[in-house]
Amino acid sequence: MNNFLSDNVSGISREILEGLNKINHGSANSYGEDDQTKKLQNNANSLFEKEVSIFPVTSGTAANSIAFASCVPPYGAILCSQESHINQDECNAPEFYTGGAKLVKVKSSVGKIIDANLSNVIENLAPHGIHNAQPILVSITQSTELGTIYTLDEIRSIAKIAKENNILLHMDGARIANAVTSLNCSWADITWKSGVDILSFGATKNGTFGSEAIIYFNKNLSKNVEYYRKRGGHLISKMRFISSQLNSYIETGIWEKNAKNANEMAKTLEKHLNHIVGVDVVYPVESNSVFVKMPDDLVEKLYNRGFAFGQWGKKAKKIYRIMASFDTNKESIINFSNAIKEEIECAE
Repeated sequence: MNNFLSDNVSGISREILEGLNKINHGSANSYGEDDQTKKLQNNANSLFEKEVSIFPVTSGTAANSIAFASCVPPYGAILCSQESHINQDECNAPEFYTGGAKLVKVKSSVGKIIDANLSNVIENLAPHGIHNAQPILVSITQSTELGTIYTLDEIRSIAKIAKENNILLHMDGARIANAVTSLNCSWADITWKSGVDILSFGATKNGTFGSEAIIYFNKNLSKNVEYYRKRGGHLISKMRFISSQLNSYIETGIWEKNAKNANEMAKTLEKHLNHIVGVDVVYPVESNSVFVKMPDDLVEKLYNRGFAFGQWGKKAKKIYRIMASFDTNKESIINFSNAIKEEIECAE
């Protein structure tokens, strides 16, 4: 495997395919009225140790945007980090689905919102009352876009500020399994027990195929989401095939096995890179991504050797993201590390 562009480049876990194959017979009620979707509700309750409301969708962008639409009015403000996926990579979908809500950036450190900065932004966001966007929701990403992870105390600190200002806390959990395994905590601890109100539950990056979900820990917040999901084109007719993936993901525990492997491969790569002069790991490696500063000529040589990885931010910064996945193996990490070392030695 030479493709480290994203954890999206990998295929589907065997357990997910087996689960789909088992239910791919006969007929079933459509639009979520099937047994698999009903079963998913029970599995979600067990996973989070609480009765939750869960609504399957097929993409992370849909999960985020439909969740926002359900509770943020057009005149509202969504507070997020400048690196957040909703700010950088969702083509204004949050603004579109909410009918015009404003994304307000909060200065972060290594991808994580700093609570003092959050307080300052909230305090200064609406000095003219009705004339300004009103702060309704804070969104944090776990693990972050830079591969770092909010500790439970950091989540609780942000939640405290949000609650004091009557603001909701949303978690973009596209890679939440990587965070759960890294922190060695429960799904309840990382979400509602730390003050999270709404979760975009991600699974596609960790071995499923097109299966995400919006999860509400306060049922009162989910009263209108079914209409927004339908209007947004994500009330899937054959919902059982989306729900089945999430059921297998939870029941088999494959979420943990896959996330642990991805995290371990990223740490293995970091360990090798730390011994190579001329290559610098620029952010803490806490999940399944490694951000590396490399010279242009080295990058070009690695591309020519068939390795794939992505530039991060402005080209002048020379920072590249290398992603490990659930099926990344140690051999591919060693091959990549050796290729970097060989090219640097040849250039000397």
